[in-house]
Amino acid sequence: MKYRVMVVEDDKPILEMMDLLIRRLGYEPVLEPDGLIALESIRENSPALILLDIMMVPIDGWTFLRRLREVKGMQEIPVVLFTAAPEVEERMMQVHDPWVSVLHKPVSLNELKEAIGKYLPAG
Repeated sequence: MKYRVMVVEDDKPILEMMDLLIRRLGYEPVLEPDGLIALESIRENSPALILLDIMMVPIDGWTFLRRLREVKGMQEIPVVLFTAAPEVEERMMQVHDPWVSVLHKPVSLNELKEAIGKYLPAG
């Protein structure tokens, strides 16, 4: 059984790159270019882990994370904030969630493997 890793990212080239990297690591990628649609998708078939961009529209990653945690049964899905935003570390101090970590863009295959491996066994 492959673990499903959802990527919520509104930048198509980055989404395509993450698809390739996640497949290479042996996981099943689920690609979502819109946070609102991703929240609906999660209710029907939750992933083992979410890679989440912060700077998106129509909702940003912080709003996505807050709404995700409000859904029953979604409090312990690991979320890796996948971002180039410099203020993420400051905001993370306000997020007291052991299931959330940060991965800074640009990312290498080894960095992605390490970030996912913190929560999931090797794919």
